[in-house]
Amino acid sequence: MGIFDAVSAQMKEALKAKEATRLAALRSIRAAFLVELKKDGSETLADEACVPILRRLVKQRRESIEAFESAGREDRAAEERAELEVVESFAPSLADAETTRGWVKEAIDSTGASAPKDMGRVMGALMKAHKGDIDGAVAREMVREILED
Repeated sequence: MGIFDAVSAQMKEALKAKEATRLAALRSIRAAFLVELKKDGSETLADEACVPILRRLVKQRRESIEAFESAGREDRAAEERAELEVVESFAPSLADAETTRGWVKEAIDSTGASAPKDMGRVMGALMKAHKGDIDGAVAREMVREILED
């Protein structure tokens, strides 16, 4: 069962079990998927199309958590954390720090980068090779750290 179908099935289960927070998260995932479906009129989404949508939703939830915490709205931040957990359960995991560091070093070697001004070239090569497998913010920090040494 693909991600698209799994979200729909779990949405029905959450509705029957009256799990409000989980249902809200699943509905937001499904809504994002439906927006993508309407772009080309297709009936279902392949997993390759679902993953970028899920990554975007994860990023949005993390930004919301940060905003609510800075505004002192811990209740809303807790709701967002619960929804983030549901969204992350569908998104494939990203590479760990050790793997990311290895890819960063490969990209630096392949581009011949030697200074922080070469970061754009390194990030371009890195994201081209590992876009769906790597957290861009973490990679950017590693590139900066390695090139500044």
